[in-house]
Amino acid sequence: MNFKTIRITILVLILAYVGFDTFWSNQRATDWKRSLRVVIYPINADGSDAASDYIAQLDESIYDVINDRLVKLGQNYGKDFSIPVSIKLAPQITSQPPKLPETRSSLSVIWWSIKLRYWAWKEDNYLGAKPQIRSYALFYDPKTHKALKHSTGLKKAKIAINHLFADKQYNGQNNVVIMHELFHTLGATDKYDLQSGIPVYPEGYADPEQNPLHPQTLAEIMGGQIALSQTEFTMPDSLAKVVIGNITAKEIGWID
Repeated sequence: MNFKTIRITILVLILAYVGFDTFWSNQRATDWKRSLRVVIYPINADGSDAASDYIAQLDESIYDVINDRLVKLGQNYGKDFSIPVSIKLAPQITSQPPKLPETRSSLSVIWWSIKLRYWAWKEDNYLGAKPQIRSYALFYDPKTHKALKHSTGLKKAKIAINHLFADKQYNGQNNVVIMHELFHTLGATDKYDLQSGIPVYPEGYADPEQNPLHPQTLAEIMGGQIALSQTEFTMPDSLAKVVIGNITAKEIGWID
């Protein structure tokens, strides 16, 4: 067996292992038989004092509302769990994840995903049980950043990149973003128009049977916004204004 054959064999074995591990990781994450282990890694994304001060006062209790809301919403689908997600807070990370390529060809996105996985492995500073999902919280000073980059959640890598505001008044909105991207890692798909951001009817609406249809008062978690009219929408400022639609529930394994 020559060197080239050995190298190809090793590569095939590595890819097979990654594929097998990804499959079982997805299965375990969405069977909801035990608490889903999520670790949030804070990052000062803009190097600001505001982000630094905000991260310094972060506490895991800020994210308790995510678990509490999932418990309540799960009851609508016959789920009787007390701790669907166990969210832990890691120490601050000083480096930042690889940036998404500007030209998003299939090859460039695959290469970016590989670099992201390597970065996540190299920079993991959490000393507790290995997380099933790594959720990176990139914080920005809201006084200098009026709009943030699009957040991302990867199902196969089980990694979420959240762009968030470093201010307590945005805690509720930040948690909406974190849950949205968490659901992406579990296989949920966006239910809004990717160009306009408008929730798609009916799956992106909290109550598609409401009459009159507008204004909606809640947001479907993967619709991302509260539809005020056919062309107007607003970001929910807390998880209390978020529900989980049937399609999303099926995607994350809550119903068949």
